[in-house]
Amino acid sequence: MSIDPAQFRHVLGHFPTGVTVITATLADGTPVGFTIGSFTSVSLDPPLVGFLPMNDSARWAQIDGSGSFCVNILAADQGELCWRFAKTSIDHPFEGVPWQPSPITGSPLIDGVIAWIDCRIENVVEAGDHVFVLGRVLQLEHVDPATDPAPLLFFRGQLGDFRVLS
Repeated sequence: MSIDPAQFRHVLGHFPTGVTVITATLADGTPVGFTIGSFTSVSLDPPLVGFLPMNDSARWAQIDGSGSFCVNILAADQGELCWRFAKTSIDHPFEGVPWQPSPITGSPLIDGVIAWIDCRIENVVEAGDHVFVLGRVLQLEHVDPATDPAPLLFFRGQLGDFRVLS
């Protein structure tokens, strides 16, 4: 049985996902990053997370070579960053984007994110036209628990946020 790729994308687009920017710092100090919606927690013990970049992604190849990464969980008001880091036509997505190095790996922590997770690459598994990247969590933080900002969500090809219903 063959699955039509357009239908596959359409149906799975009805599953809302959070939006993250996966980042790393190259050996020469250059920041690199890309948008990922396919991010998930994997294990509490040991603490593991995972994401699925395209296997031919040049930015993923750079991050893979660094051996570590940071997951930046975008806030509802960071939609422009989602698109900036998603477009391969933008050669320098960090241009004009304020960030700080993460405490352990030095990977970029983008200002204004609602949380970050600093990781070491534990394993990479081929998964069709993607790879599954398994990361060991080294440090993590919800950066602004006092204001508890809303996350940025991706649903049916569009960005939105989360509203709690009473």
